[in-house]
Amino acid sequence: MGSFLKRLLSSLGAYQLANFVGKIFALVLVPVYTGKIAPAGYGITETLMTFVVLISIVVRLGIIEAFLRFYYADTDPARRDALVRRAVYFLAATTTVACIALAIPAAELARLVTSQPAVWPFRTAILGVWAFTNLELGNAILRVDERIRAYAIVAMTNVLGTVALSLALVVVANRGYEGLLLGNYAISVVVLLGLWWSMRKRLAPRRRPPGLESFRALFRFGLPTVPAEASVYALSVLDRQYIVHQQGVAAAGRYAIAIKVAAAIAFLVTAFQYAWPPLAYSVTDDNEAAFLYGRITTYYLLVTGWAVAGVTLEARNIIAFLAPHPGYLQAYTAAPWLSLGWALYGLWVVLLVIAGRAHVTRRNFTAALAGLAVNVVLLVVLVPRWGIAGGGIALAGAYVAMLGVMHLLIRRAFAASFEWGRLAHLLVVIGGLSVAGALLLPQVGAVGLLTRAAVFLAIPVVLFVTGFLHASELDGARRLVARLT
Repeated sequence: MGSFLKRLLSSLGAYQLANFVGKIFALVLVPVYTGKIAPAGYGITETLMTFVVLISIVVRLGIIEAFLRFYYADTDPARRDALVRRAVYFLAATTTVACIALAIPAAELARLVTSQPAVWPFRTAILGVWAFTNLELGNAILRVDERIRAYAIVAMTNVLGTVALSLALVVVANRGYEGLLLGNYAISVVVLLGLWWSMRKRLAPRRRPPGLESFRALFRFGLPTVPAEASVYALSVLDRQYIVHQQGVAAAGRYAIAIKVAAAIAFLVTAFQYAWPPLAYSVTDDNEAAFLYGRITTYYLLVTGWAVAGVTLEARNIIAFLAPHPGYLQAYTAAPWLSLGWALYGLWVVLLVIAGRAHVTRRNFTAALAGLAVNVVLLVVLVPRWGIAGGGIALAGAYVAMLGVMHLLIRRAFAASFEWGRLAHLLVVIGGLSVAGALLLPQVGAVGLLTRAAVFLAIPVVLFVTGFLHASELDGARRLVARLT
């Protein structure tokens, strides 16, 4: 168990170094961007960015998921290289065709997506689809090869270049939200081309080695993941779309700021999403995997649950600090729910790996569709009354429904050893203290800030006092502290 945790933590740190730096820049620059971009423009930008990710999931046709799964199924270097070439060529072709098809009716699609005639911003987003999708595969190749240093260099170059260009376009050139969009995707194109050039020897056409998995086998695994993954991500698109058309682009801008506040949890979840599948699939013994999956789930919820509690307790103060413009203040009502939604998404990643291990990926779509249906119903019921807070509640409720259905569908295929008692312990302590603090303590002023911070810091103490940690975990923690000191 210790070796797996060490690999997971090292992967988390390496793969998320650039993401961490990017999140820091994103938070630091929120006051700069919100000072230059009105809530309406910010709403258009964030709506288009979610559109980019959704279209990316569809146009890659599950090839990245299949690549990750089959790369570990074969140890022959020639066949692994051939699999890399096949995935890169295929994805470059499909994304190019799809982006050309989307760019032609840009005027009509821009109004459909954003409710505004934002033609050139929409075409910039189409460029983002091409760059984002192909760069995802390039990064996946670096991850499966465990080229941690190369991954960090590529990711950091992308982040720092994006920040520099975005600042130049928004602040210096005064291009507003259009500059923010272009800054996010133009550098990704350059980084992608550089990554392809660094892989040129591996990508050079060669004779197909015998025994290589066919496209049919890749699609048999990958294609069933597309409807499920698209349905899951649609949860992050539907709420914005409904808010844009029902509450207006300014409300969508406030909702986007709430999502920025939830970025702390998004950072943890994204790190887990990148590092977990390669490690989980590499465990060959089913009994060992069942234990590992259950224990990692407990640790994941411990960390993310505590982070969600912090956002719940201090959301108003965080929003007031990051976006002092009064037009953004109501974003605090949605931030706790969006943070909870992100944390629940990490559990979906755990269940996806279980489904992939048991080769029952076709069941993913049923669970995702159930969550999508719940999301639609809750949006229609809650948003007209509660505004953007209703959107956050709808998202969290949809993930709860989706996780419940998914667990019922796959529990017989592979029985992970989830620690239900400890999970309930976390829910009672973290949920109880954070909700009580949010409802009973002052919201504003130094007293509110400090008392809520005290509740946040008390959570791990209460968990320790109530016996959450096992004796072996306490011994491991003591050994770690001894080594560090």
